[in-house]
Amino acid sequence: MTSWLDDFDTRLAELDAAGLTRRRRVVLPAAPAEASSTRLIVDGEILLAFCSNDYLGLAGHPALVDALCAGAREFGVGSGASPLVSGHSAANASLERELAAFVGLPRALYFYAGYGTNIGIVPALVGAGDALHSDALNHACLIDGARLARASIHRYAHADLDALDAALAARPARRQLVITDAVFSMDGDVADLRALLALCERHDALLLIDDAHGFGVLGPQGRGALAAAGLTGTNASRRVLYMATLGKALGVAGAFVAGNDVLIEWLLQKTRSYIFATAAPAALAQSLRASLRLVEADDWRRTHLQALIARLKRGLAGLPWTLTDSPTPIQPLIIGGNREALAVMEGLRERGLWVPAIRPPTVPEGSARLRITLSAAHRDEDVDRLTGALHDIARRA
Repeated sequence: MTSWLDDFDTRLAELDAAGLTRRRRVVLPAAPAEASSTRLIVDGEILLAFCSNDYLGLAGHPALVDALCAGAREFGVGSGASPLVSGHSAANASLERELAAFVGLPRALYFYAGYGTNIGIVPALVGAGDALHSDALNHACLIDGARLARASIHRYAHADLDALDAALAARPARRQLVITDAVFSMDGDVADLRALLALCERHDALLLIDDAHGFGVLGPQGRGALAAAGLTGTNASRRVLYMATLGKALGVAGAFVAGNDVLIEWLLQKTRSYIFATAAPAALAQSLRASLRLVEADDWRRTHLQALIARLKRGLAGLPWTLTDSPTPIQPLIIGGNREALAVMEGLRERGLWVPAIRPPTVPEGSARLRITLSAAHRDEDVDRLTGALHDIARRA
């Protein structure tokens, strides 16, 4: 008698045949700490990498390393318990206050991971009988949070605010929640947050924004997409919850959600992924506090990053593939087919460059791409090397 467990071999073979098999690689830094996300040893080979979300080049910064070590010496390595038992250290509390002040919102709640944040806070906000409106290109953690909520899900076409307006106006439920990425992770475009908030104001809805890829990069002093839209401080709305991750531009790990005191208190009381998970270690919070100070002070990192983005766009002109219109460090180059994208990725690897091929189901069928990500740790000559290699590959295709 055969078992359904035997099917996994066949199903893995089907993934491979479709060009959808994914592979983990063991990596080591191949450069000084501050450039550790751009030069990596991959399977024993030194590669110039354009695949990290370390947008400001802070992941290996000495100030963060020193703060982490000092925090471990003071607080130990683990937190030992959930935040509502004994895991909420003085360092975590200070980080929450500093994050709230930095993004110009009344209060913040610090989580151990971005994915764990969204899959917890969405079900804490709406449930069965409520309505949830989700952009079609939202990140998986928002999608999974929506599914866990068991609300009625209305998926609107990417950035189609007319469709969202109509869905909200239909008033499928008294409690309505709109969830959106601020910067869409596979396309790099930025949501129109002011227009989204206006719709929520008109239709008595709550707006949850995931700014994983904008926090630290966009807005004055890197305060994020919400600040860039002018919706913080005295312009902050009680209808907005702002979530951002801390393992990308800030170079460490974790996430937070910020908003008015009542909403944050509700999330503290009702978010299962906060209540029942071990708190993030205090040493990480200390490292994040050091990172936050650098993000605020070092405008040159964002200035350099914008110059690199412009240089990349110029260098990619004339290629047979489509570069999306992104103002962010995420610069996707649409190849099309899965195997074609893998072939371009392999061609770059042969030339000492690492740029990942992103394929379905992460992106729609027929839109496999190279997800080029830039960091302030990259140099002008790094970008030129990448664009030159892509032109060479295109000529030989």
